Amino acid sequence: MTFFKTAERIALTLCITTFAVPFVANAAPAPGYAVIARYALEGAGKWDFISIDQVRNRLFVTRADRVEVLDASTGKLLGTIADTPGVHGVAFAQDLNVGFTSNGKNDSVTVFDLDTLKPLRTVKVSGSNPDAMLYHPPTQRLYTFNGKTANMSVIDAKTFEVVQTIDVGGKPELPATDGRHLFVNLEDKSAIAVINMSSGKLTATWPLAGCSNPTGLAFDAKHARLFSACDNKKMIVTNSKNGQQVSSVVIGLGPDGAAYDEATQTIFTSNGKDGTVTIIHQNNADHYTVTANIPTEKSAKTMAYDASSKRLYLPALVSDKLSVLVISAE
Repeated sequence: MTFFKTAERIALTLCITTFAVPFVANAAPAPGYAVIARYALEGAGKWDFISIDQVRNRLFVTRADRVEVLDASTGKLLGTIADTPGVHGVAFAQDLNVGFTSNGKNDSVTVFDLDTLKPLRTVKVSGSNPDAMLYHPPTQRLYTFNGKTANMSVIDAKTFEVVQTIDVGGKPELPATDGRHLFVNLEDKSAIAVINMSSGKLTATWPLAGCSNPTGLAFDAKHARLFSACDNKKMIVTNSKNGQQVSSVVIGLGPDGAAYDEATQTIFTSNGKDGTVTIIHQNNADHYTVTANIPTEKSAKTMAYDASSKRLYLPALVSDKLSVLVISAE
């Protein structure tokens, strides 16, 4: 993920088949969706991912050398996890009552208590610049995706030991899983890497035709569809069983986040370069309709989605200060 220091500043309803359709800037908001709040934080500086602990209704905003924890309902600052140099993301192991931060500058993971936010220990990863992470509860393993070494570290979350290192063949970005495989966008290869979780082996690399620099990744388990958000205003839909590209949807510019809501069959992408969130309806497994683009702020590139409250949270610069934008269905 790319950190931000300064801010950079969609209304047709279109049916998507296997071809891309035009993107229209400055579209009217989607019915029912709007920015309802802005949680102001102190200062500007760098940031990357935002994550939500749905059990405790807390937001975790990564801010270069620390993680700020907010009440998701009010934006109140609840605490800070310090000494996380170059922090990118946060993952949660609710079954173990611990969380993890990926610290890119010192190639480590900080383990912290989910209730108290107290750091418990630091784990060195087997690569450089750990970025996105994924925790798999059935195996109690944490996966870190290491950007500078094109690999991933597998950590036993009970013993805090690195048990495997897997070469993925490119710069890994956001991951997803169907429980048996890990899928991860390869930003520099415009492809998806597929890893067998049992063997820990890279089994396939699927090209994302027409996609530049894929980052955000969402997954629809019911229909076996992967949604890759690409830097060149496209979202590529891939069949997760065979790697076949089934659709290409035009979205906003410069996305770094994607989410899927199974209940409403809706996909969201957060587009930081033009300051929008694209909302896409899944008509069926292979056909998609862009319903609207919600104006946000230029720089609002990453996001977290809470399926229970139907809220999106996006960090962005507002009046030269970092804020978290809250988008909700009214």
